[in-house]
Amino acid sequence: MTAALIIFVLTLFLGVPIAFVLALTGVIHLGMIDLSYLSVIPQRMFAGINSSGLTCIPFFIVAGELMNGGGITRKLMDFVKELVGYVKGGLAYATVVTAAILSAILGSPNAVSSILCTVMLPDLKKDGYEEEFGGALIAASGVLGPIIPPSTTFVIFATLSGVSVKGLFMAGIVPGILIAVSYAVVVALYVRRHNLPRAIDHIDARRLGKSFVVAIPALIVPLVIVGGVMMGAFTPTESGAVACVAAILAGMFYRSFDFKKVPQMLLRAGSSSAAILFIIAAGNILGYSLEVDNIPSRVTAAVLALTTNKYVIILLLLLVMIVVGCLMEATAAITIFTPVMMTIVTAIGMDSLHFGLVFCIMMTIALITPPVGMVLFVTSNISKIELTRLNKAILPFCAAAFVVTFALAYLPDVALWVPRMFGYAG
Repeated sequence: MTAALIIFVLTLFLGVPIAFVLALTGVIHLGMIDLSYLSVIPQRMFAGINSSGLTCIPFFIVAGELMNGGGITRKLMDFVKELVGYVKGGLAYATVVTAAILSAILGSPNAVSSILCTVMLPDLKKDGYEEEFGGALIAASGVLGPIIPPSTTFVIFATLSGVSVKGLFMAGIVPGILIAVSYAVVVALYVRRHNLPRAIDHIDARRLGKSFVVAIPALIVPLVIVGGVMMGAFTPTESGAVACVAAILAGMFYRSFDFKKVPQMLLRAGSSSAAILFIIAAGNILGYSLEVDNIPSRVTAAVLALTTNKYVIILLLLLVMIVVGCLMEATAAITIFTPVMMTIVTAIGMDSLHFGLVFCIMMTIALITPPVGMVLFVTSNISKIELTRLNKAILPFCAAAFVVTFALAYLPDVALWVPRMFGYAG
């Protein structure tokens, strides 16, 4: 195991693509245990992605591409600006609210951040916001994507752990809102310190009503996705397919959908989906090697030998998640650590849905946690803001998100309130 761990660390820091890091580490580990295990590697890779639950991932990604390509996001932004733009710092609040709505449509932090960088950042700078604050706000708001359903992160965890995807989708609603509110608190403190202006002079009921009517087709899409799943009208996979149709219809309603761009959208969606599934397949090799070597049980025994206090163990898990999230890509981290941590969670009697929610949120926050925050890289590349400046400006948002998540880890009644209403949690 030591040699495999050394290979893992070396290849990770050398910048080898994460899927190959996982595959190589798993192969070496299996070879060191028994060379005969190498013959089952193709079967394990296939088994890792041979799940009907994963089929919703490409549908959600395609739906996001169709929404963005149809110009629907611009209508949402116009409505949100009219809704909250009249308060001081309204444009910053509008950015958070817009990100929350887009997250329920796109489900991708990179997509949300890319759109907001293009549309909102120039306006933020024009209104007097510091460039790095605007970039940090957009990056932080972007990570609401994998928290507010639909979420590919929840789908991956559910597939690996056996937890209900519907339950996780419902559980993500309250944390998503709470984290958005925590961002609003950070914005309020910044606005007060810099005395920033209103985005619009006053609320105009007529203008607000007009922008709402125009935004209705765009607002219907997240309602179809989340509402349909919660009410049991269709499965998460079916909701993804319905969302694709709804996105096309909304784009046609606005007369902004260009069917000539569909092949490019499908190509981008296919590339993103393939990357995620390849990471899961490669991670399953490593996961299988850990299972064969009985690593989950050994880690659990070591933790319980240290302490049997449930709340101390939860704190230790949270601290491990922070370290892992700072160093690894979220999908890879979930693929590797889910089997190990689920064993510990089961031993201390923590609800698996509750743990899955906290784990996925922590790995999502990692997307904006220096030094390996992927969304920070995307935001920096698009906005042309230096990464070092973004890393510093993002820290208050990271702290706010961590405070909310730590609280949720110790308050299961708050975290699981919505799924319990629908019978999805203990």
